[in-house]
This record gives sequence, C-alpha cells and structure tokens, in this order.
Amino acid sequence: MFTTRPTLQGTFGMVSSTHWLASQSAMAVLERGGNAYDAAVAAGFVLHVVEPHLCGPAGEVPVILAPAGGEVRVLCGQGVAPAGATPGHYRGLGLDVVPGTGPLAAAVPGAFDAWMLLLRDWGTMPLADVLSYAIGYAEHGHAPVERVGETVESVRRLFETEWTTSADVYLPGGRPPRPGERFRNPALAATWRRLVAEAEAAAPDREGRIDAAREVWRTGFVADALVRQAARPTLDTSGTHHTGTLTAEDLANWSASYEEPVAHEWRGWTVCKAGPWSQGPVLLQQLALLPPELPAHGTGEYVHLLVEGCKLAMADREAWYGDAAPVPLGELLSEPYNAARRALIGEKASYELRPGAPGGRTPRISPHAYTVLADAPGVPGAGEPTVSRDGATRGDTCHVDVVDRWGNMVAATPSGGWLQSNPVVPELGFPLGTRLQMTWLEPGLPNTLTPGRRPRTTLTPSIALRDGEPVLAFGTPGGDQQDQWQLHFLLALEQLPHVRGGWDLQGAVDAPNWHNESFPGSFHPRGMRPGSLTVESRTPPETIADLRRRGHDVTVGGAWTEGRLCAVARDPRTRVLSAAANPRGMQGYAVGR
Repeated sequence: MFTTRPTLQGTFGMVSSTHWLASQSAMAVLERGGNAYDAAVAAGFVLHVVEPHLCGPAGEVPVILAPAGGEVRVLCGQGVAPAGATPGHYRGLGLDVVPGTGPLAAAVPGAFDAWMLLLRDWGTMPLADVLSYAIGYAEHGHAPVERVGETVESVRRLFETEWTTSADVYLPGGRPPRPGERFRNPALAATWRRLVAEAEAAAPDREGRIDAAREVWRTGFVADALVRQAARPTLDTSGTHHTGTLTAEDLANWSASYEEPVAHEWRGWTVCKAGPWSQGPVLLQQLALLPPELPAHGTGEYVHLLVEGCKLAMADREAWYGDAAPVPLGELLSEPYNAARRALIGEKASYELRPGAPGGRTPRISPHAYTVLADAPGVPGAGEPTVSRDGATRGDTCHVDVVDRWGNMVAATPSGGWLQSNPVVPELGFPLGTRLQMTWLEPGLPNTLTPGRRPRTTLTPSIALRDGEPVLAFGTPGGDQQDQWQLHFLLALEQLPHVRGGWDLQGAVDAPNWHNESFPGSFHPRGMRPGSLTVESRTPPETIADLRRRGHDVTVGGAWTEGRLCAVARDPRTRVLSAAANPRGMQGYAVGR
C-alpha cells in the first residue's frame, strides 16, 4: 500500500514522537551514549516546551518500560486528588461537575516526578545533561507548530482579560506565536536552571541530585509557587472564579510509583497496558471481544465490528473503571464474559450505552454521562484539542517511544498541564493541570472524585510482546480515541504485507482510520453522541456506504485527521530495530540508525 514515509530500520536506536524536535533530542541522547530511558526523559521535557498546548510538567504521564532481559513495568505518573477535593466541597460551590479548566480541576502534578523516577532508576545520564535540550529550546527559542498559535488565538480574549500571566508568555508583542518565528519561554528555562543548580548543590552523585530535584519540586520553590497559584481566584468553565484545593501537604506527600502491567494474550501477542485508573484495559477488552476470524481489513463489515466492540468496551469503562472502588478486571477481560458481550453485536449500529454486569454486579453510571451533545460530531483534526472561547478543551496529549541498541524499550504518553488548562504560574512558566475534570461528583462510582485517589485518565501507552520478548512500543494522543486508533494499528500490522522482512509500521500508521463518540466523553462537558462515526475521506466509498446502511451516523472528515500514532519495534531474532510516525498534523517524526 502507499505510505507517506518508509518504515525506518537500523540497529543502534529508534525514536518516534509527536514532534520532530523531541524525536531528534532523544536521538541525540542515544548518540551520546544514553539509553532509551535517558532519551525518553529528554524527549518528554522537550515536548513540554514545543507542544505546550498538549502537555506540561504539572500534568501527568503513564510510562510502560521493558528493560532488556527484565520484566515489563508500569510507572504511574498520574497524581491523585488533593485532600480537600471532596464532592461535598464542589457541591457546596454549586457545581454538578468538575470544571474543565482552572485550579478546581487540578490534581497533584504527576509528570515531573515520574520523569525523575524513570531517569534515576533506569537511566544513566546526569539530570543537567538530559534537561539541556528543553532548557535550550525554552531559553533560545524554537519555531512553533501552527497549532500552538491557533490554540492561543482561540483563548486570546481569556488570556487578555483574565489569565494575564498566560498572556505574558503566549501573547508576546500582543499576538500568538507564529510559525517560522522564534518563540521563547524564559521563565520555564529559568525554572529548570534553578532546579538543576539547587539539586547539584544538594548532592554529589547522579541519583542524589535527581532525588534532590524531586524534593525541590515537592517542597521547594516550585511547590511554593504551585500552591500560591492554586489559591488565586481563577475564572473557569463554570463562568465563576474559583480557588483550588492543592496544598503544600498534597505536593509533599505524593510520588510516582511502579506497578505491574495489565496484560492480555491475543493471537501470539501479549499486550501490556496500565491498569483501570487509565483507559488502557479498553484496548485489551476490544481484543477480547474480537471473533476468531476477522472480516477483510478496511471493509464496512470490519469497521462495523471494531466500532461496535469499542462501544461495549467503553460502556464497561464508564461503569467499572476508576481508582475509587475495586475493579473486576479479571472478569471484564475473561473469555466467557466477552463471548456474551460479543453476542450483542448485531448487523446494525447500536445507539445505546450497554455496560455489562461482570459477576452479576449491577453497573452504576452518573446521570450526566447520558447527556446527548447537540453539536455535530467533532473531527479532532489530527488528534489536537478542541478549545472553546472560554477555554474549555476536550484535551489532548503527546507521545514518545524509544528502543535502544541494548533492547531497552519505553512508551510514554505525557499530557495535561496544557497552556489552555490553567493560568501560567508566573514564577515557573507553566500552568497546573485539569485531570480532575474526568471524575464524577456522585458518590459510590469507580471514578468518583476521592481525595488521595487517581482520576481515571484516557492516557494509554502500549508495549507488546511476542513469545515473551518485548517487540513493539506504540501509542497516540487523542483522548477517548486513543485505544480506538491503537486497535486499528495493531490489527493492521497483522493484516498488511511485511516490508524489508518486518512489520509495515508506517503502513499501519498511515492506513485510513476512524473514531466514534457513542459513549460518555472523559472531558468537560462529558456528554456523548450516540451512533456517531467519523471516518477519514480516504476511506473507500463502498465502506462508507456500507456503514451508513448499517445505521452509523457517518461524518466524513479530512483525509488525514484520525490519529497521531507513534511506534518503534525490535526483532529479537535479528536485533533489527524499526520505527514509524504519524504524518497527520505534519509534526510527528521517527528517527534512528
């Protein structure tokens, strides 16, 4: 099939990310002798600089890592709800849902500490060296992609009238950043320089300095500035000014942590994901829902099967996933349960939300989840966030995958802390996040807002094994769409002809994709669009006609609008490495040699 780029192959190292500067920075780390984890951390901090509308250091990042010869691990960089973030507090403010922006939506920041743990425990390079790339781009500038300026323009009035600290950074000279002109964030560069200097003064060794940097973040000048910002009354999507609940104690008492991945076997693959505090098991359940034989790739029958399976898995996500109550994950992924669920897929598109009853349990869903959104189905435009005039955003993220010459592999999906989420903290150069908007205020739900518990996130990096060997790291931005696009990618690897003796990663990335929104969205205002299905215009006309005949409410989007997938792979037999990156949005790139 036609591909926009070749699938890269080599033996030294491969990187794929959602921005070329992050990919090349990670590759530079590999060239200097660093490993995959050093490279991923460097890329992550560069993404905070060059994709500030998609991620920030006060956001979050789930990481899946597969050390050469070791066990796959999940590093959870998702912060918890602050101690004061109770449903009663929000109800007392007259709120029915958590606002989509502002300090009330801020969880304890998680990304920074997770990056530091990854670097300390698995990397080899000094903190100053790894941060040097991000500091350089923040201090000396970079040419921003179009969507940075477009996002700033969409919230210009908010910045000019309310979030003036954001205007100071993102409206230089009174206008948004422009492609082809250097854009700088000197406050962010100064933050990292001061943090590195304090860490180096506190300890003589690499690991000690990284731990010292973590303490500066949690209890030092960074923490002080974050708490001051949370206490400032801020206009949010409720139309009212609110202060947040984040305190010094919340920051001091939380750290990133390791856990076992959730894994599922399918046709020789072992797919590893983060647990049900993330969206990750949705991909696994979609695989479990597939029949033994699949229809021909790209046909109406094929797309219909995948979309209807997605609706069932997403309904179970809404009813059962979260961190505030036990999740019956074993039953949700079991063959008997999914065989019964599979029988619900008929010839016609379903317009119902149909959660299952694993083990005879009764599903409970927030009444707000059933809200039918009146506006047209959204075409996300290469997975970018949709932003309204008041700053409400459906949210999005970044992604990076790395594999090195030793066989270490990592997939990470940094997100949150977007420039449109909260005002920039003036002392630091970046904003707080808004991940608490994904929780509910009704009591007793798996995703009820609960102090000390993680909000259920959409972030979902992947690592897959064959015969017990890690062979593939992949992921994508896209909010609720992430595991829809990843399923299509993984199945395409099975069905497309191989190239150069290996999987056609680029062909699987480039293949026409789609998404549906027939389930409660994770972002404010949290409604759904029953029966909706958005497909790329490159989808064969006969496929579109068949889907409409089956009852899907089909919107034909742009030719290159569905997905921002990244992937790297390693053949254990030949030790050949490969990589591919998404052409949609004109900024994702793979590099390697």
